[in-house]
Amino acid sequence: MKYMNTLLILLSISFYASTFSIALAKTTENPKPSESIVDQNTTWNTLLKAYYFEDKTIIESDELFDFSAPYRAEDGAMVPIEIVAKKPQTEEHYIKSLWIIIDKNPKPLAGKFKFSPLNGKADLSMRIRVDAYSPVRVIAETNENKLYMVSHYVKSSGGCSAPASSDAATALARLGKIRLKTSLLKSFEQPVQTRLAISHPNTSGLQKDQVTTLFIPPHYISKIDVKFEGKTIFSAETDISISENPNFKFYFVPSKAGILTTEITDTKGNKFTQTKKLEATIN
Repeated sequence: MKYMNTLLILLSISFYASTFSIALAKTTENPKPSESIVDQNTTWNTLLKAYYFEDKTIIESDELFDFSAPYRAEDGAMVPIEIVAKKPQTEEHYIKSLWIIIDKNPKPLAGKFKFSPLNGKADLSMRIRVDAYSPVRVIAETNENKLYMVSHYVKSSGGCSAPASSDAATALARLGKIRLKTSLLKSFEQPVQTRLAISHPNTSGLQKDQVTTLFIPPHYISKIDVKFEGKTIFSAETDISISENPNFKFYFVPSKAGILTTEITDTKGNKFTQTKKLEATIN
């Protein structure tokens, strides 16, 4: 009887251990994004939220905008994200800024982007670096000083330390080249899609020279200012979490033909400018 009791106990332990292992394997194999974000709440609530927003109330809701990001990114150094506003920008109600925060990055704030009613809609897309499995958060601040947040968990790693896609000489030769591209105008009163591409290595300070194995000093774009006929239509303060050769898509309502002017500033004090004449293609 003694040996029988011992055997039953061992069988019970084996059964429960097996059941637990199967459940754990299933959870690890395909964790739900929401569960992963819950695991990170300590970092967000105790550190990041307090640092960037103090005691302000943040509403977790997608009623103001949609935010898309890949759950599993192929390349941590080039993670595409897109924000699409659900309401037009008007004088009465508009999004005045968007914050992009990656919890687990060495510098979580990727950038703060400013908008106004001149944009027509506060849509924005770009590529970011994700250094470790992390929630990626977009916080929108309205002209009424209300904060709304949408988060996605992104599985990726090594984005901030990944080597550059081109050698230093090539990057230096193209440093500061700007491309401004607008979609065809059918009306001056409708938002026109605008793409801003900048040739810049955006080194993070965490990358190593492949020859010397020494860390490459940080050198990245810190300020962006785009004006149409002297009025700012898009501006940003950015950091190391923006991918190399930054590429942004945004909108603005021109109201008339005119000149687009872009000024870019990097952390070494370099300034790069580009102008583009915007003309009607209205039939």
